[in-house]
Amino acid sequence: MVKLNKVLLEEKIITKSELNFVPNSFDTVGDIAIFNEIPQEIKKKEKKIGKKLLELQKNIKVVVKKSGKYSGRLRTPKLTHLAGERRKVTAHVESGCKLNLDVEKCYFSTRSGAERLRIAKKTKKNESVLVMFSGIAPFPCIISKHSNAKEIHAVELNRTAHKFAKQNILQNKLENVFLHQGDVNKILPVIKKKFDRIIMPLPKSAKNYLDLALKKLKSKGTIHLYLFANETEFKNIKKEYKKKFKTVKLTKAGHFGPGVFRICLDLKK
Repeated sequence: MVKLNKVLLEEKIITKSELNFVPNSFDTVGDIAIFNEIPQEIKKKEKKIGKKLLELQKNIKVVVKKSGKYSGRLRTPKLTHLAGERRKVTAHVESGCKLNLDVEKCYFSTRSGAERLRIAKKTKKNESVLVMFSGIAPFPCIISKHSNAKEIHAVELNRTAHKFAKQNILQNKLENVFLHQGDVNKILPVIKKKFDRIIMPLPKSAKNYLDLALKKLKSKGTIHLYLFANETEFKNIKKEYKKKFKTVKLTKAGHFGPGVFRICLDLKK
C-alpha cells in the first residue's frame, strides 16, 4: 500500500493533503481486493484509486469497497464496484484448498486462515467433528485436508454459502465432509450423533448457542468457541467459563478493531 500511496501522489491523482485519507490496507479474497471504506474526503477519486491498484498488482482483477458493515442475520456486506471486472465471485486458495465464493453474498474472512489451520492440526485421528455456522466450508475443508478426522458435519443457514460449500467439497475431493443447510436449532436435533470436537466460528453470537452445542458434545470432547473481546476482558472471560468447563484455554485469533481481538476459547468439560 505504501507503493500505491506513492504512485497516487506522484501521478497527482491525490494531493499531499489527501494522502492520509488513502486506506493503508485492504483484504484480498482470491483476485478481488476489498477496501473496508473510502473516506469522504477522497470519495470522488475512489475509482481512479481502484484502477491504479489494478495496474500495480497484476494478481488483482476486481476492486470493490464495503458500503456498510456486515449486517443482517447472514452477516453479509454490501459491496460497491470500483474497478476491474464486474463480478463478485472468485476462487481463494488457503492451506492447499480452493474455496469458491461470492464475496458479497457469503461471509468469509481470510484473516482466520491461520486459525483454521491451527484447529485442523489439533484434530485427532478418527474424530467426529461438527462445524456450526460453516459458511462456504473453509473449516471443514481445511480440517479434512490436514487431519485424519473420521467425519466432519457442517451446518450453514445461508443458502448461497451452502451452494458454494458443496462446490468446495467436490472440487477439493473431500469424502468425509457432510453438509447440512438450515438453522442449527433445527438441524442439530436431526443429526443423531455426538461429536469429539465442535467449532463455533460466529464471534458476535456463538455463545448464545453454547447450550445447544453441549448437547451434541461427547463426554471428553472439545468446543472451540469464538468471541470478540478487549484484552482487558480476557481474565474475566476465562474466569466466567471456568465455572462450566474444567479446561479453558484462550487464544488470540486476530484483530477485530482497535484493542479488540477475535479470540478462541478451547473448552473441555
